[in-house]
Amino acid sequence: MDSTRQNKIARLIQKELSDIFLLQTKSMKGVIVSVSEVRISPDLSIAKAYLSVFPSERGEEIVKNINNNMKSIRYELGTRLRYQLRIIPEIKFFVDETLDMLDHIDELLKK
Repeated sequence: MDSTRQNKIARLIQKELSDIFLLQTKSMKGVIVSVSEVRISPDLSIAKAYLSVFPSERGEEIVKNINNNMKSIRYELGTRLRYQLRIIPEIKFFVDETLDMLDHIDELLKK
């Protein structure tokens, strides 16, 4: 059960990460990265960001690259949120596979 503060900070981080990824993926043709959900720990020190990547075949590769560049992304996030948050949480990125699961369920239901 998340508190109201956790939800507000998670939405704020989700919005700013979406903007960061929108700017970074403009140079990559045919790749779309969206932040589907952000969950933050009760002490506001760790955030888990779930990314939806199109095309989904490159999802693991792109999330691995994003995790390798996590320090620069956290720095960019810190410059954007420096007036709203005192401490920028450590961010861990994961692949959001809910869309793939929905497609799989639809295929199974069609059979």
